[in-house]
Amino acid sequence: MSHNDVETLARELLSAYETGKMVVIPPSERPGFGLDAAYAVESNLKQFREAGGHRAIGRKVGYANKAMWRVLKLETLVWAHMYDDTVHFSDGNAATLALAHPRSLKIEPEIVFGLKLPIIGQGIDAAAALASTDWLAIGFEIIDCPFPEWKFQPSDFVASFGLHAALVIGERVQVRADRIASLVDELPRFKVRMSKNRAFVEEGSGKNSLKSPALCLAELSAAIVRRFPNEPLAAGEIVSSGTLTAGHPTDRGDLWTVEVDGLPLPLPPLTLRLS
Repeated sequence: MSHNDVETLARELLSAYETGKMVVIPPSERPGFGLDAAYAVESNLKQFREAGGHRAIGRKVGYANKAMWRVLKLETLVWAHMYDDTVHFSDGNAATLALAHPRSLKIEPEIVFGLKLPIIGQGIDAAAALASTDWLAIGFEIIDCPFPEWKFQPSDFVASFGLHAALVIGERVQVRADRIASLVDELPRFKVRMSKNRAFVEEGSGKNSLKSPALCLAELSAAIVRRFPNEPLAAGEIVSSGTLTAGHPTDRGDLWTVEVDGLPLPLPPLTLRLS
């Protein structure tokens, strides 16, 4: 796609994001569109949002399940930026969230990392990734699909803000050096339990995020450096590391709770009501 085509598409997708309109023809069904064009669109969206007074404060992960890579012809996971008006910190591990233009919402529990150091190298392991983190928390990501019937390709995901509508972050727990070894062991195995309106919905596990959220963080850093060597994960960024369960449809009035079990950290349940 030409530079003008990329900018035109970015403006179309930004308009859909800001108004809640559907995008009837996904970009992947248009001539010349692939992941390279998708990341060019994503960069344009970042520029437009920053010009509108919003700050990119982190990244969210998509397709943190290697089983999907071969099917979708992916070499790694994908990502998109998150912004200061879409990331929210809970008060007392409970939050109420209102979204302006919801279309077709789903909710996902994720481990969220806050970085204290850049992550630049390729081939780093889980321990090295955790050594660059300041804190971790459990969070709820709300995703909103602008494409009919939730039918899209990874390139559509990237070019549409990663389907990101909001991230609500629970209590943040510092990642101390003396906790890293036990976190490396337990992050692949810990469990989460999702409840909707106080009824159990699903149990998930750390292994669902690229076998471990810490490994997902390491893979994200490497994937970013390969594509954008001058824009690595930076100190202060927030990373939402991929869902631990299936994404569950949600709507206004729903009350969601996620409980964490098996981590060597005190992560209390997080509750979110959509209003």
